[in-house]
Amino acid sequence: MLPSASRMRRGDEFADAIRRGRRAGCPTLVAHLNLRDADEPPLVGFVVSKAVGGAVVRNQVRRRLRHLVRSRLPLLPRGSLLVVRANPPAASARSEHLAAELDVALSRLLRRRGSDSRTPTDGR
Repeated sequence: MLPSASRMRRGDEFADAIRRGRRAGCPTLVAHLNLRDADEPPLVGFVVSKAVGGAVVRNQVRRRLRHLVRSRLPLLPRGSLLVVRANPPAASARSEHLAAELDVALSRLLRRRGSDSRTPTDGR
């Protein structure tokens, strides 16, 4: 379970992460990361559409993704918004495969962060 302070709940936060954030995709999931100048814990939200499966399957996928993201929260910068969207292949993917693809997506997003011209570079 994600800590309550790290759960994204408001629709405008989801929209902000998806519209203004960077995107990295894999066959089973797509991650959107928006870096904000805020001194808050990172917020994480999940989108699992009906294309993934019925309600039981969608909730299983959401629970597996939530568990995987929980251990990766310390990697996210403070104030960031992360939305993880599950694609239909996520329903049949093993947790190890989802974990590997989540790691790939997050590493792409965080690596791009260093080359972002909006990020101040002060030599630290």
